[in-house]
Amino acid sequence: MPYIIQNQGTPQERICDLRHGVNTIGRGLDNSIVVEDDARSLSRHHAEIQVTDKGIYVTDLNSSNGTFVNQAKIVQQKLNHGDMVQFGSVVFRLVDELQPVASQQTGTPANSGLSILMRVSPEKSRVNMQDLLQRQQTAPKGSVLLIQGNDETQRTSAKLRVLLEVSQELASPEAYSALPEKILEILLQIMSVDRAILLLVNEKNGELEPKAAKFSGSNISNPNETANIDFYSRKITNFVLKQGDAIICDDPSLDRRFDSSQSIIQQSIQAAMCAPLKPRDHVIGVLYVDNLSHGHAYNREDLEFLSSLANQAAIAIENANLYRKMQTEVIRRAKLERFFPAAVSQKIEEGWDLNRIMETEVTALFSDISGFTEMTSKMQPRKVLEFLNEYFKVMVEDIVFPYGGTLEKYIADALLAVWGSPYQREDDAVMAVNAAIAMQWSMRRLNQEWATQGRDLQIQIHIGLNTGMVASGNIGSENLIQYTNIGDTMNVASRICTAAQAGEVFISESTKSKISSLNLPLEQLDLIKVKGKDEPLQLYRVNWENVDIREILSKTKTIFPK
Repeated sequence: MPYIIQNQGTPQERICDLRHGVNTIGRGLDNSIVVEDDARSLSRHHAEIQVTDKGIYVTDLNSSNGTFVNQAKIVQQKLNHGDMVQFGSVVFRLVDELQPVASQQTGTPANSGLSILMRVSPEKSRVNMQDLLQRQQTAPKGSVLLIQGNDETQRTSAKLRVLLEVSQELASPEAYSALPEKILEILLQIMSVDRAILLLVNEKNGELEPKAAKFSGSNISNPNETANIDFYSRKITNFVLKQGDAIICDDPSLDRRFDSSQSIIQQSIQAAMCAPLKPRDHVIGVLYVDNLSHGHAYNREDLEFLSSLANQAAIAIENANLYRKMQTEVIRRAKLERFFPAAVSQKIEEGWDLNRIMETEVTALFSDISGFTEMTSKMQPRKVLEFLNEYFKVMVEDIVFPYGGTLEKYIADALLAVWGSPYQREDDAVMAVNAAIAMQWSMRRLNQEWATQGRDLQIQIHIGLNTGMVASGNIGSENLIQYTNIGDTMNVASRICTAAQAGEVFISESTKSKISSLNLPLEQLDLIKVKGKDEPLQLYRVNWENVDIREILSKTKTIFPK
């Protein structure tokens, strides 16, 4: 199977398998390969790699920062083993063992300079576990292990190879919920037991909960009836959970430690084995098997093997649980990154309390599309959404975040961003005004691109900014991140945006007082009466077309055409 490697040879190395068909790559969680990128150089849906019988092909999906193969920008290209594939600033190397590896200069094998004595593919070195087990489902006398071999040396070797194959089968990142069932399926292939059940500790109450049960059918009246999983002895499983040791119970109804265990009496359990699932220093569950036909069913070899199998199962479950938590964390981070720039997200990760309401000074930016209703009245709703997603990506991901702003919300075709909340800096107002100028220049660039593409989209935006005090914090629920800013400052910013016309940037007197260092070409306007204010406002028009955009862009890493 081909795969791509990120950060090869480093502690952060990551290997991503490429399945046959289409593999999508990007920051979006719906991709086949999700890539975290602090520099935000990847698009949400950046590229795709298609694995076919005729070869492997990479295709750029109109990403913002392009896709490169061996440092050459591409739209689509066939890949060869060893190619370096770059998505934005993130680099992978393709590994495809099915392709011949040859030197580009001499045509000789790429490893001709090495003295290789032996070469073995890990997949080819694996064996079929069934070849190590008894042909018939009958265990040797004195053991329930269906392991081939009569003498101790042969059986020890076979057991080790079976456990190795078990670890291989459980190594892939299974869905957490499906793993217990798979573990029991493997157990019943290897051991001749009547019933088996896997229980895990509930993290909230510390009690064991059944996750999967299997019946062999040999001594069960209805082996297909798996609904009743209340057959196991709670006394035995709780004993193993508490003590942390694997045990054999031979006719446990006679063992005084398990007196009053109704399951033992009612089910006529003749023998039972139970092993803890203990990946490190704590027990996360137990693996239980029993026998209903006769006592003395299990011996030391059986218990040791069950304990080893339980260790493998515990590691697999712990890894699957960790993988699940990592996926949850990725989703949580993605939600944060929808509204906060990377610097602020990092602050939140470090324990910043967003639930605490605070008063702070912010510069609010309202941006709105001029004539949006009329423009979209003849467009299909799906096309409107596609257009807005393309527009907002540029405005927020390429401008608001790189300039240190926080996205508060989208309001139809409008967006509201703030500087100074939840993280305050001395140049908040300066960066907000710079962002407004960059938005207007970016809008001009987008219109030019759309015209080149033959798309009937030519739009203008109007922007209003205001600086003042607000109350900032979470609204609605402590468990829901709905961070917002409340106060007259926000209302006034909205009114200023409304007062501005297509292609204009208006700022308030309070914002002007904060940006004197910019020496911007400002035009003082006549006093303007806005809704909700008794006194007219003194506003200023920013003549952004007379601003050297290269100086503005020097404040961030965002790249615009000259």
